[in-house]
Amino acid sequence: MSVTLKDVAKAAGVSRSAVSRTFTDGASVSDNMRQRVEKAASELGYTPNALASSLTTGRTRLIGLVSNNFRNPIFLQVFDLFTRSLQERGLRPLLVNLTDETDPEQSLKMLRQYSVDGVVVASSTLPPTFSRAFREAGMPVVHSFGRQSSAPQVHVVGVDNVDCGRIAARELVERGYKRVGFLGGPQEATSTQDRLQGFLTEMQLTPHIEVSHSNADEYSFDAGRKEMLRLLDDPKRTVAEAYFCGDDVLSIGALSAIKDRGLSVPEDIGVLGLNDMEMSGWESINLTTIRQPIQQIVRSSIELIEIMLDDPDYYPEARLFPSTVTERKTLRPKP
Repeated sequence: MSVTLKDVAKAAGVSRSAVSRTFTDGASVSDNMRQRVEKAASELGYTPNALASSLTTGRTRLIGLVSNNFRNPIFLQVFDLFTRSLQERGLRPLLVNLTDETDPEQSLKMLRQYSVDGVVVASSTLPPTFSRAFREAGMPVVHSFGRQSSAPQVHVVGVDNVDCGRIAARELVERGYKRVGFLGGPQEATSTQDRLQGFLTEMQLTPHIEVSHSNADEYSFDAGRKEMLRLLDDPKRTVAEAYFCGDDVLSIGALSAIKDRGLSVPEDIGVLGLNDMEMSGWESINLTTIRQPIQQIVRSSIELIEIMLDDPDYYPEARLFPSTVTERKTLRPKP
């Protein structure tokens, strides 16, 4: 049978309430009492019941981790970092899969049922209104990888996707490409819209370069491959010399399509990604990409959640991290 709080109280010669206070954050208990209780608990192998503790404190220390694109491998890294970092801080991640879901009502209902203390929306495609729904429901929320704003209504942590588009355009111009293309994710995704905006704005500074753009159905390998095959097989379209694919997983799908058509990278077509996810550096891929500092984004998001646990009215802010190009083998060298 499992060891109970009553067993620890008896072994330590104290009341059950004293044991409860010992294992409740912020509760008042003397050093002598704490030592007696912890010694008895250790000898008996007692582990405090987190759910029972939440009834005393009014806090579950559960943090809802909400995302809508589990098909993108980058989020395996994101979830790994989030779950480990939350657990290291004594918080408990509750993962919510919202694939193909854009209405926050279902996740709001679920997270209320579990009485979460806070919410992290980890998505580069969901609009600001999605995370705002949690704040309006009284839940501390951070939108990680969200759309940046000069006056955010919820905490946003990520990169400036418009600037990422500009960086991509400058990279292709500096390498001497005369026909360039943008292959983005779904049109309705805020990240796609912002990256395209930055890309086109920067390319307007070099009107002698031919620019085209198209969209994949989603941020996935299959969608990137499908769209690149369509571009390569369209007899009415002039294929670009290089593509900014707007996401690593799209880029890897595009690389597969280019290879299947008997073309080589970067000799025939150059490819530039965005994210710098782990597999982008694999020898068989070697993708030149714009790095998104995922560790810093995750760390900063959790820091904001912890602040809001003590101060739910902490004024929303946007924390943006700079992006840099990771040079590999899918673009021609700079002259």
